[in-house]
Amino acid sequence: MLLEEFNGADRLEAIAALRPCVDVTRWCEHLVDHRPYDSIEALEAEAAEAAAPFTQAEVEAALAHHPRIGERAQGESREASLSRSEQAGLAPDASVQDALRDGNRAYEDRFGRVFLIRAAGRTSEEILAALQERLRNDDDTEERIVAEQLRQIALLRLKGAVVA
Repeated sequence: MLLEEFNGADRLEAIAALRPCVDVTRWCEHLVDHRPYDSIEALEAEAAEAAAPFTQAEVEAALAHHPRIGERAQGESREASLSRSEQAGLAPDASVQDALRDGNRAYEDRFGRVFLIRAAGRTSEEILAALQERLRNDDDTEERIVAEQLRQIALLRLKGAVVA
């Protein structure tokens, strides 16, 4: 969607355009309610501020339907398509995929939620190393990291959702 279209869209349409970035109602509504934006940079700055930080409840809600890292997101939704694109750099190497699957399971057992990382631009090995490192975090540290990762994903996706 072009910035001009986003600025002029009705409220529900504009919110719907943002939901694939991150399905956090407060964030989407905040960005829509602060329109119009005179530039993409102004929208991105507002988005960064509104996402700093996402609350724990917002993170948990956003993660409720987030695919595991290394698993192909199912469905035809824009969010599923974005997830597949972001994880495109993951190698099909069976040993790495097995390690990611085992790491995902260990992470979920340890923290009670899906492992979240901004996958775009990262290799399978980098993601696996981050997963193994983050398994050593305490709950509070990991909550902060997950909120920051969700913020990074939202901002990255926003750049593709609304363009100049």
